[in-house]
Amino acid sequence: MVEQTTGERSRALLFLRPASELTLKSSRTRRRFQQLLVRNLKDALRSQEIPFRFVGSWSWFLIETEAPLQAIEALRHVPGIGPIMPVELVTGTSLEEIVQRGAEAFAERVRGRRFAVRARRRGDHPYRSRDIEVELGAALRPFAERVDLTNPEVTVHVEVREDRAYFYTTIIKGLGGLPIGSQGQALVLISGGFDSAVAAWLAMRRGVSVDYLFCNLGGKAYERAVLQVAKVLADAWSFGTRPRFYSVDFGPVVDEMRRHVRPAYWQVVLKRLMYRAGEAVARRTEALALITGESLGQVSSQTLKNLQAIEAGTSLPVLRPLLTYDKEEIINLARKIGTATLSERVREYCALPPDRPVTATRPEAVDAEMARIDLSVLDQAVASAEVYDLRSLSASELVTPYLFIEEIPEGAVVIDCQSEALYEHWHYPGALHMDPWQLLQQFRHLDRDRAYVLYCPRGLQSAYVAEVMQRAGYEAYSFKGGVPALRAYARARGIEVPEL
Repeated sequence: MVEQTTGERSRALLFLRPASELTLKSSRTRRRFQQLLVRNLKDALRSQEIPFRFVGSWSWFLIETEAPLQAIEALRHVPGIGPIMPVELVTGTSLEEIVQRGAEAFAERVRGRRFAVRARRRGDHPYRSRDIEVELGAALRPFAERVDLTNPEVTVHVEVREDRAYFYTTIIKGLGGLPIGSQGQALVLISGGFDSAVAAWLAMRRGVSVDYLFCNLGGKAYERAVLQVAKVLADAWSFGTRPRFYSVDFGPVVDEMRRHVRPAYWQVVLKRLMYRAGEAVARRTEALALITGESLGQVSSQTLKNLQAIEAGTSLPVLRPLLTYDKEEIINLARKIGTATLSERVREYCALPPDRPVTATRPEAVDAEMARIDLSVLDQAVASAEVYDLRSLSASELVTPYLFIEEIPEGAVVIDCQSEALYEHWHYPGALHMDPWQLLQQFRHLDRDRAYVLYCPRGLQSAYVAEVMQRAGYEAYSFKGGVPALRAYARARGIEVPEL
């Protein structure tokens, strides 16, 4: 990765392209989508406190930053971004300079290996892209095993843009999809489990801005657990937006339902009531649709006939991104997006299983059961909803204070819960690396006589895992303030900490 020295700090360059899907849009639509994409990627970098300078064009973006690893991690979470290429060399655009400096820079990279050169050019230059490929390839050929245009071990890419040529060999896959905000607003009915969080993520990847509605059946502890899940989605994936979380006390609504509805209909009527609450909140947020985590046949209320009967109670479209997914696929996606660790421990309060729930009811039958209910109870619950700005909540507001620690006790085992790339860039000396999901599955094999200090980028997931470990009898803590605070702690003790 090329580094440009500025004073005492060095800056790296990242070359980006919009997702290929954007290039298929009309010029007017693409312009609007790319404006949203630029807004979102800038928000991603700013929200992670990553210094950067941005240069944009119709088909490519250039990010200059002092923290390339952290920038790449953030940018990979932005829907609408295509490939990300860390730039390794920048030259002028004369063919002679491109060939000479390219050969000097990449001779050792291709030594003894199969290689190819790929070039793209934009602007007015006295040569073709093919000329770069031929001449730079000829200059590198003496160092390599051979040229292999089909399956090279190393590909040297050259992007000539107006007055600069950018070289890179690594292409990091972006998230793809469409920029958040390009497809309007929707309301996610979130329970905190695996399904609804993944459904929200899939909708965001297709350009939908989301808010959340939580129909609370389990009190403040349950609300806190679901807020933690929504907080991960808001902080790590919702760049360019400010998701709101509406918490509705559904206890009185369920009490009213149980008094007047036949038990076999509890599940479908409860879902119908949640849809109705969603429609009421959607009117406040100007949401165009409801989003649920329902998967066909997963539970009794999610048969095709029951879904039809439930959906008949709302005038809004109901989007079900997970309709054809199985549970294993959903959990794997939850692990990818970072909610699995939290969702695994969320108790499913919304289940009200009678002995023989209906599995193939009709809209008219559900209408008849709904007619028995005093819906003013629901209206009052929705009117009293608590509203949270998810991105303004701090991690410490969502966990209890005894989980945090501000120093590392002598003899404690330190566990790094960052991504592998960030762990390799820097970790506290001696820290083990275990992602939160892995740690939740394996912590019972750890020595109960040791103390454990966990840390992650923001301190949220590590605090949750520490809480689970404490309940299991372990002395476990989360380092307060996450990685930024730990880096400051390390520096204060004379530990070398590389720049971001």
